Order: sequence, then C-alpha cells, then structure tokens
Amino acid sequence: MWGVYNADLYSEDDREIEVMEPVRVLNLFTIMNRGGAETMVMNYYRKINREKVQFDFLVHREEEGAYEQEIKELGGRIYRMPPMYPQNFSLYKKKIREFFEEHKEYKIIHSHMSELGYFALKEAARQEIPVRICHAHNAPHGFEWKMIVRNYFKKRMMPYLTHMFMCGKESGDWLFGKENEDKFIQLNNAIDAERFRYDSKKEEAIRKELNLENKFVVGHVGRFFKQKNHQFLIEIFKEIQTKKENAILLLVGTGELKEEIQNQVKELGLEEQVRFLGVRSDVDQIMKCFDVFLFPSLFEGLPVTMVEAQAAGNLCIISDTIPRECCITENVRIYSLEKDAKAWSDFVISESTDYKKKDMYEEIVKAGFDIKQNAKRLEEFYINATES
Repeated sequence: MWGVYNADLYSEDDREIEVMEPVRVLNLFTIMNRGGAETMVMNYYRKINREKVQFDFLVHREEEGAYEQEIKELGGRIYRMPPMYPQNFSLYKKKIREFFEEHKEYKIIHSHMSELGYFALKEAARQEIPVRICHAHNAPHGFEWKMIVRNYFKKRMMPYLTHMFMCGKESGDWLFGKENEDKFIQLNNAIDAERFRYDSKKEEAIRKELNLENKFVVGHVGRFFKQKNHQFLIEIFKEIQTKKENAILLLVGTGELKEEIQNQVKELGLEEQVRFLGVRSDVDQIMKCFDVFLFPSLFEGLPVTMVEAQAAGNLCIISDTIPRECCITENVRIYSLEKDAKAWSDFVISESTDYKKKDMYEEIVKAGFDIKQNAKRLEEFYINATES
C-alpha cells in the first residue's frame, strides 16, 4: 500500500539509505551579510553535497541579512538570538540554553564569531554537543580598551572547544594562542575560481556597461569599518586623481562608516570620481574591470576578497600589515602604512604602468584556493567528526 513502509521489501543497504539524513551543522554569525567570513561560508555551502551535509544558521540580528534568502533556497534554516551586547548577557545565556534544549538535532556547532562564541560554545559543551568548532577569521593589530574584554573571553572560551579552525596562521595565533598551533586546522578562504577568472572580452563589455571605457579604475571591496582604512584609501585616491584625471574609484560594500566616508568624498570634491556601489552579488563581474585593487587595511586575517581579486587577474596593492599568506599569486605588491598618501599614489601609478592582466585560474587552483576541492574536504571532516 502506498505510504506504508514495509521493511521486508528492502535490503539492509536500502533501509540505511531510506532513513539517512544529512549532518546538520549550526553556523554562528552576527548577521549573514556579504562580509568576508560570510561569503567564504556561502562559497562552501553552495558546493558542498547538501544530501550529506546541510548548513543552518544562528544569527544575532533581527534584520534580514543579504544571504538569508539564498540560505533558505539551499535548504538551510535560520534562527535568531538577541544581539551580544553586555547588557544582554544574562538574557542571551538564558536564550541559548533554551535553544539547545529545544534543538537536540545538532551534533556540530561551528562558530564564526571569534571570542563572542564563548557563551554558545560553553552551553553546547554543557549539553554534551560533541563537535564544537571556533573559526579564526581575523588578526587584530594595535590596542583598544575593548581588547581587554576580548582577551578575557578568548581565554575563557578555550576549554569548551573541540576544534580550532583558522583561515591563516596569524588569525589562529591571535584567537587561540601560538601554544596551540599544533592543533590548528586550516580551512582556506576558497572561492569559485572559474567565476572570477579574467577574460578581456568580458572586461570590455562590463566597462562599457558601467561607462568606464578609457578610465583608470581603482577598486576596493570591503565593509566600511575602521579596520578597512577607507579614510586613508580616499586620501590615496585624491592623490592618484591629481596625476591621472581619468581615474575612477569603485567602492563595493556597506557599513557603519559609509556616511562618514561619503562626507569625506564630498569635502574633497570627488563626488564625480568615486562611486559607492553598495552590497553587490556580482563582485566577480565588477572586479574584472579593476586596473588596481587597492587594500590598505589596518589588519586582516586572510580575506576572501584578496583571493577573489587575484583570481580576477588584478594588480593588488596592499598594506604591510596584511599577512603574507594572502600573496598566493605574483599579482600582489606590498607597501608600508607608514608612507603617506602621496607616496602610496606614486607607488600605485608606478606599479600599474606596465602591468598586464592575465588568467590566473590555474595558479588559484594550484595554491589550494578553488572551492571544489576544499568543499569536499570540509564535507568529509563534518561526516567523520560525527562518527568518531
């Protein structure tokens, strides 16, 4: 009879297939917008075998993130927690305890919230969730008062981890400590290299579409946060523009400092030369028309956008505070943040004068940053982790 399961009609293998469900991994994020860590996880999510491994997300903002619709289309679930503010800590501990008591299906927690994953990871350990991963995506430099609090939670979090993931050694050292390097698991910030590979005909078409023909295009992709050093980026571009009148700056992203940077652009009289493109789903296309990818960040881990820019064949000029692990092709030039904006502009113009873009697909694959091979590795890790 239809709808009635008769075990006698199936072999043991058939019965195993009948009841097999994918391993569900709960990813912890603040919000699923188009930031570096979020984009990296989505790259893996699209390519992983979702019949074997499925991603769900626990986020900490009420507003919908840019990736949420796609997550639902891929079969993922999205849950919401209150924001992780000091005044909310008591409420948060109560809510996270209730969440895990209600959702016993999770055997793997993968936190992308740095030391702020402490409360969730501690509760997951208390409720005997066997696989508790914290993932290091950044390596802050310098000192701010909030570093005292961050260091406090880093140390308190460590006993509750079963696995330490990192995008690069510097980020791992900062979050987990150099004494734990032998336990680090590197997961490359892999991309779909095929999408980003350089094609001169596509570049020509995109430049025409964006009215960038005969322009010297400087590009940047990143959130408008202090870390990304947008203020200095604008100062550099101002100097470039005085020497190359056809220069255009494309800024992809959004963030809390966007209005401040827009005001800076206005004050410098650069409104016609600087374009704020906002959050984009076609970064792979926009990057194809960059002459220079300019990235003077104060600090980074191993940013996805650096891998993307190199895959697109761009000349990448980056600050000396960014880990050398980012240099996975010959496209990268490093310059000191101790130099002023004029010196940076001279360096950009000098390095770009004879630079010729080319297809970097094979180099990205050889360096281990193509998503296909990495997604398979992560899939196997999750499956094996639940079986051990």
